[in-house]
Amino acid sequence: MEPDYTVELFKRDSRTKLGERLVAKLDHKVTGHDSLEAEYASQYPAAKGYRFTIHLTYVTRKNLLSGQEFQERYDTPSFCSPSSETYWSM
Repeated sequence: MEPDYTVELFKRDSRTKLGERLVAKLDHKVTGHDSLEAEYASQYPAAKGYRFTIHLTYVTRKNLLSGQEFQERYDTPSFCSPSSETYWSM
């Protein structure tokens, strides 16, 4: 099974506090991390103010109460994840 990757694409923007803004989050099913990195490096060069990060879309976490492992998106907020104490205290 091919792993899923998510690319977060940022653009330099001096109007924001961090100096950059999120342009897009794009999900991909590709055979390799390197091919995805080469594709984005050619389409969105750093010289034009772009930056991107590549993440595995799904990560394995452990349920805090039952101890069972499960898959969830890498960007799931902690208060929505059964692997955090905040989720169970609400």
